Amino acid sequence: MAETNLDKKGILLETGTNEFEIVEFNIGSVNYGINVAKVREVITAAAFPVTHMPQAHPYVDGLFTLRGRAMPLVNLARCLNVAGDVRPKNIIVTEINNYNIGFLVDNVSRIHRISWRDMEPAPEVGDQSRVVGLIKMEGKIVLLIDFETIIAEINPEINAKLTTFDEASQDIKSRRRGAHIVVAEDSPLLRELLVSTLHESGYEYVKDFNNGKYAWEYLEKLAEKDGDINDYVRLIVSDIEMPQMDGHRLLKLVRENDRLHEVPLILFSSLINEEMRRKGEELGASGQISKPEINQLIELLDELIFGIKKGAE
Repeated sequence: MAETNLDKKGILLETGTNEFEIVEFNIGSVNYGINVAKVREVITAAAFPVTHMPQAHPYVDGLFTLRGRAMPLVNLARCLNVAGDVRPKNIIVTEINNYNIGFLVDNVSRIHRISWRDMEPAPEVGDQSRVVGLIKMEGKIVLLIDFETIIAEINPEINAKLTTFDEASQDIKSRRRGAHIVVAEDSPLLRELLVSTLHESGYEYVKDFNNGKYAWEYLEKLAEKDGDINDYVRLIVSDIEMPQMDGHRLLKLVRENDRLHEVPLILFSSLINEEMRRKGEELGASGQISKPEINQLIELLDELIFGIKKGAE
């Protein structure tokens, strides 16, 4: 693929269709994919000199400059512990969690449009922390990489923001204990951090799922129960990018359900940009927060569930 700037408005799909597009690339003989919504552009590696940095993270080759901005360059072959070409040809420039970073890969081939239903969770065959799903195509399998986890390992500030929150009064903590929260997040590392941080903040009753489909099946069962729906679920927190069913599709189904339509749903995702925010608003998101701002998420939970705004308790 030649150097290209990906036009988000021309690529993003109709809201709530459960479809997405991936940029396919390879390292050695293995095919990988990344969501188009995370990619700013693809550039030719040879055209951008790399400045090596002392004491940089082992995955980072150094810094390169693109349009006056210095960015870390991650050697993805080294990160994934796979054999790649001696001279990788492309850099995938990404914007994830409001963080710009480049990933060095062998070749970028093409863009595929697929349904999240066609993305299967990665099988448990050892350490799968780098792979969140796979897509079977004719004659090959494309692995979807958990770029958020890689970035969190490189940038400790990400983990800090996922585990740091303001201390609340005992009264607020007591009220939080009675609220049933449903979480849908496909990244194992980020899901574990999110759930454990919610527990520490006082939200002890959290039911978590690794994709939107499983979360929806659980919510459907809750909707069949008699009584006030708030007795079973007070709020839903969902990632956008997930196998089987994405967060936008989950939100659409919740809003169309007679029993669930008024349950607050917050999109908590690394994909929150201007275009994605517009889509979430169209579907009726109660709030949209960029990872890893867990403190903002907890403040919004308090506001949507209890009507408590920061500083008002």
